Amino acid sequence: MNTPQLETHRLILRKFTEGDIGALYEILRDREVNTFLPWFPTERMEDAAAFFRERFAASYQKPQAYSYAVCLRRDNIPIGYVTLQMDDSYELGYGLRKEFWHQGITTEAVRAVAEQAGRDHIPYLTATHDVNNPRSGAVMQAVGMQYQYSYEELVQPKGELVTFRLYQKNLDGAEGRVFRRYWDRSDVHFIESF
Repeated sequence: MNTPQLETHRLILRKFTEGDIGALYEILRDREVNTFLPWFPTERMEDAAAFFRERFAASYQKPQAYSYAVCLRRDNIPIGYVTLQMDDSYELGYGLRKEFWHQGITTEAVRAVAEQAGRDHIPYLTATHDVNNPRSGAVMQAVGMQYQYSYEELVQPKGELVTFRLYQKNLDGAEGRVFRRYWDRSDVHFIESF
């Protein structure tokens, strides 16, 4: 059961294919879309092809993968992505072309992936966002994730010191569990009050 296709009212979430590299390039090349992501915007189509191979195609070789192209149902062309790391962080990541921002598309896609993860007995989900990108945190809150703590990290390859907020949702009912790896490895960590 590797990356089952998911459908929502407006969206199809499916595997990326080599035929999607042009659409992936459109997502990855936009500077504004990639401002808060840990990589630089893609400059060339070849870079998007390498990103596809390293990030998406490689994950599809694993027994369980959550690396989705987010497509509108009307044309099934990728306009974004949602991923879930299959390590002990179970960390969600997502991106969306800016012309589709502010329409609830990311929330709809992330909710669908979170629900699939629950059906697949993933125990919990985490997600982080740069404190300067509160809209990403709003997506986390909209899908039922709860703020846990903040921490500083030097992000590579950009070489920027960033304060992140970590959100978590326990899918298995273990309400007291907090994923602590980022807290433990950061010299600067704290709990904010909102």
